[in-house]
Amino acid sequence: MRNAKPIPPLDEKSKAIIEHLQVDGRRSYAEIGKSVGLSEAAVRQRVQKLTDAGVMQIVAVTDPMRLGFGRTAMIGMRVTGDTRVVAAKLSELPEVAYLFLSAGSFDIMAEIVSEDDAGLIETLNDKIRSIEEVVSTEMFVYLELTKQKYDWGTR
Repeated sequence: MRNAKPIPPLDEKSKAIIEHLQVDGRRSYAEIGKSVGLSEAAVRQRVQKLTDAGVMQIVAVTDPMRLGFGRTAMIGMRVTGDTRVVAAKLSELPEVAYLFLSAGSFDIMAEIVSEDDAGLIETLNDKIRSIEEVVSTEMFVYLELTKQKYDWGTR
């Protein structure tokens, strides 16, 4: 994710704040502040700077299949030309939940969330394959979400 704002320096306190929020995004700033040695206001300010810079997001992570989105898939794409241009087009699609440029068999990988098979096919044929630079696609349909973690920490 590109962001025009500069990334604030990640000192040990900022890293500790991120790690606390990775474990529990609802943890209070006062509680985090006690743990990392900062005031509640200082934690709030750092979190705001980190989110504004695109370093992190605080969101509710869900299992799409349990929320009425019966079909989730990863689509690998081979494209011609500048992959960043194609990725910009794909990022505008509301069905695209996760998108990255890749090295290897595919140039771009996109996670698609859809209500059903018909919606998935429509997204693939009418929206993704209609992009002129998309040469070929391969779809990997998710049958069950068995693990989804975001608490890997910082470096």
